[in-house]
Amino acid sequence: MILVFAEQRNGDLKKASRESISEGRRLAAKMGMESVALLIGAGSGDAAAEAAKYGPSQIRTAPDVAAYSADAYATIAASVATELGATVILFPATAMGVDVAPRVAAALEAGLVTDITGLELDGGSLVATKPMYSGKAVATVVYESDVKIATLRSNVFPMEENPTDAPVSAVDVSGVTAGASVTETKVQEGGKVQLTEAEIIISGGRGLKGPENFPMLQELADQLGAALGASRAAVDAGWIDHSHQVGQTGKVVSPKVYIACGISGAIQHLAGMGSSKFIIAINKDEDAPIFNLASLGVVGDLFKIVPALKEELAKAL
Repeated sequence: MILVFAEQRNGDLKKASRESISEGRRLAAKMGMESVALLIGAGSGDAAAEAAKYGPSQIRTAPDVAAYSADAYATIAASVATELGATVILFPATAMGVDVAPRVAAALEAGLVTDITGLELDGGSLVATKPMYSGKAVATVVYESDVKIATLRSNVFPMEENPTDAPVSAVDVSGVTAGASVTETKVQEGGKVQLTEAEIIISGGRGLKGPENFPMLQELADQLGAALGASRAAVDAGWIDHSHQVGQTGKVVSPKVYIACGISGAIQHLAGMGSSKFIIAINKDEDAPIFNLASLGVVGDLFKIVPALKEELAKAL
């Protein structure tokens, strides 16, 4: 049995979860197993209908868990995995997924490989691949444990609809304790599109010269339905909030299109966006390392190029 932890918030099934459910179905078909999607938290009953579009054999929900708790979610996931006899457990590599997965791995004494970009069968063994050393190498990892757990990098695994009439059943959480009580939740206002789920990302770096120029990139992002990102240099300078940071110490992203504006391309930044499908770099320094990775490089003044791009997009869209 393959168990997929599917993150949802108030009935909204995350894009990364839809990708994970799709991958769980594909892997289950290869292994001759069934896949089960697990949704926890308020609204999970509503999210079950969306989850069913991506092909799970069954869906388990735990809507009675009032607030997020890593310990409570891990306890529920481990309990369901044990009940089902799951030998493979998949998590989206979201903030919640990477918070819960290690706890489940510890509880089940399972092998865990994080931020994977590939999962295949090789002679009956499950093999995971993942970038290492800031993307300079790719590791091939063979599980030796009975239970195998992985977190899946967003925007890497295909999200394919394959609707099923998967039966939905509730999980008994009466004996689950959170270990901590939530007294208040503050939601920070962010961009219109989440970085880790965005198909297009516009990022700015030190070349923007100051915080007053990030609205220019936000306007371009709004035109394209994109998310706004930033390099560590821009974040450390206080020009933009850390929630926008892309890189080894920020968010790891894999959009279809990544547009880097005024970003030199430090290895730590490349580690966070190097798996993007198509990279466009705009930089006045023709020797900037970002051009070594870029699919398309534009050498020039971003303060002239970005407004011109916005103008042309306004005509075309």
